[in-house]
Amino acid sequence: MIKWRGIVWSIHPLFIIVMMASVMTGYFVELLTLFVIVLVHELGHVVVARNFGWTIREVKLLPFGGVAEVEEAGGISAKEEALVAIAGPLQNVWMGALAWAFGALGLWDTQWSEYVAHANVMIAMFNLLPIHPLDGGKLLHAFLCYWQNYYRTLQWTARISLLFSGLMIAAAFEPLVMEGKGLQLNLLFVGVFLLMTNLTYSRNIPFLFYRFLTHRVRASEVALQIGKPVSPIMVSGNQSILSVARLFRRGHYHIVYVIERAADDLQVLPEQTIVDGCLSGLNPHRAVTELFS
Repeated sequence: MIKWRGIVWSIHPLFIIVMMASVMTGYFVELLTLFVIVLVHELGHVVVARNFGWTIREVKLLPFGGVAEVEEAGGISAKEEALVAIAGPLQNVWMGALAWAFGALGLWDTQWSEYVAHANVMIAMFNLLPIHPLDGGKLLHAFLCYWQNYYRTLQWTARISLLFSGLMIAAAFEPLVMEGKGLQLNLLFVGVFLLMTNLTYSRNIPFLFYRFLTHRVRASEVALQIGKPVSPIMVSGNQSILSVARLFRRGHYHIVYVIERAADDLQVLPEQTIVDGCLSGLNPHRAVTELFS
């Protein structure tokens, strides 16, 4: 574990296990090359994230990429998240192309050139799978935000990630079941790791949603200072405060219109009142109408 430019860089235990296995089987040079590829891949994320002003606390390197812990998670725009996510695979594009060119020009051994190019292609393609916390999972989450409220986006990201993690585990058993060959242990280990990660992610959805609401406080202040178009939400007065907050969409500022069946008038709440109602420590399941009293 090292700290460079305010970011803690560490190696995940899964990567350490792969390293030990590579040393024992005589593939240390290949592993070192893989490590450099993964490091450059992750630096692509870091550089773009820093340009957007993100605060990155830690980057944990895995055999297929890395996981970055950012302070602004939940408060960043979907566009920024997508650009930061795609920045990693783009590093594999130029590295793979460069390795192929070196081989074609005779600067590298053809077999070695093909290995490096193939490794970059595999890492890029694997990271683009729609599984959290892979780059594809982050792109999935960012794209879903354009069509769904944030709470549903969290739910669907978790569901799709669990589905594909399960399919990865099933694919590891395919040679054994269909062809009578051995298990694909590397695929099995990674699949189980991603499945466990997304089970935790699924359980943490309420926490992740509240973190999103916490960032809405700052977003609301910025919206009031610079002016921003609003997105209306119409709800019944007996709906819970939390259920209304779950209708909020990323990148939108909301005005909530509250209608009571027993009344003819229409009452209006800014989204900040709903956010405060969820974060105040009082029961967030109480009716929205209680915010007017």
